[in-house]
Amino acid sequence: MDEEHLHDDLRVFKDRSFIQQRLRSFFTVYLLLGVSFFFIFTLFAVSLSKVSAVSSRLNEVKSEPNHNFSNRDLLLFPCGPDSRQWEYFDGKCYYFSLSKTNWNKAKAQCEEMHSHLTVINSFSKQNFLMFRARNERFWIGLTDQDEEGEWKWIDGTDYRSNFMFWKEGEPNDSGHNEDCAHLWGSGHWNDVHCTYECFYICEKPLPP
Repeated sequence: MDEEHLHDDLRVFKDRSFIQQRLRSFFTVYLLLGVSFFFIFTLFAVSLSKVSAVSSRLNEVKSEPNHNFSNRDLLLFPCGPDSRQWEYFDGKCYYFSLSKTNWNKAKAQCEEMHSHLTVINSFSKQNFLMFRARNERFWIGLTDQDEEGEWKWIDGTDYRSNFMFWKEGEPNDSGHNEDCAHLWGSGHWNDVHCTYECFYICEKPLPP
């Protein structure tokens, strides 16, 4: 009897030990799972925080697209993004017409664009205009319509003490009434009837 009880006790003890081992195993597994979930939750929270920060930054960038675009556009088009047909040179903006007209209409069309026929007061500006004109004839803002031989720049720039680039023998008032000046094919100035039709160049300061 004692031996049977001993065997039973040993079996119960072994069963308890087995159960305790299993419980310890389960505890270890659950502990590891808990730690894993904790790290996953922490990682998720950090990631969510970073995503939120990035999203916030993107919203800030989206809220300023016009400003950034304007800055880039200003570098490409100093005369203004809405004036892309105007060309920049040395602090001024220039418009080279694509159609021909007489001097007085050219003057009026420049004024409609808040500008005036170009005034040439330096050799560097002359070089820019004659290069850009590409041997075509363009009206400039120089005339002696008010008094024969008294040439005046349209913006009041003094004519006599300033830069001149007349073609040799010009102005000659050939045939009389040649009271308006334009760039000749070579880029030199020439006087011609104001009713003559050619291209024209408008000039205006940079936009504020």
